[in-house]
Amino acid sequence: MSKQLQELLDLETAPIAVTFHEAQPDGVSRVEKVEASGCTYWKRASEGKTFYTEASDHYNCPIGCYTHNVELPDEQMKELENTLGLMGELGYISMDEVPGIPRQENTFQNAVYSPLADTQDIPDVVIISGTPKQMMLLVEAATAAGIEIENGIMGRPTCAVIPAVIQSDGGASSLGCIGNRVYTALSDDDFYLAFPGKHIDAIIDKLETIVNANHALAEYHQQRQEEI
Repeated sequence: MSKQLQELLDLETAPIAVTFHEAQPDGVSRVEKVEASGCTYWKRASEGKTFYTEASDHYNCPIGCYTHNVELPDEQMKELENTLGLMGELGYISMDEVPGIPRQENTFQNAVYSPLADTQDIPDVVIISGTPKQMMLLVEAATAAGIEIENGIMGRPTCAVIPAVIQSDGGASSLGCIGNRVYTALSDDDFYLAFPGKHIDAIIDKLETIVNANHALAEYHQQRQEEI
């Protein structure tokens, strides 16, 4: 699936898979290094690494802990409050917005991150990053497959795209927030689309047709533009 996605869309970054587990997963090693943000684990997975994280591996990311429903010790809870306070002072976010941010319903226990190519099970969420044109093709394929995509494009925080996908059982897009772009080095030209893992086969079944149709339509529109 990953190979088809990358070849058909000409993706520079490998799609990744995220799967949540109540218990420590068998046959997967725990992440070697605790990162500064939860979305940094996305970057590590896109680079070819497979690992799992526990709740404490997310404590450095108070906003990610909120969206993933990680139970925080007092010190980290204070940091979350301070971070939200700073964002409010800067005019970056209003406290009225917080209750509307998608959040995991179940308390976080463990999560496996891996390249989509290496996942052994159907993942809860597949995250794909690319240019607007690449994501356009992906949305068109998903639409052709009958998969609903959340109206509107999500902004901050990027990690909220995961609970949004799980809760809607459909696709969701995120422009990527500044924290995500710093921690993952996401290109200024790229953004994210995420889908439930169970829908990826259906999307790929439509993707080749959509890509070929767009090539043909590009020629049609170019010729029409020249004629007019």
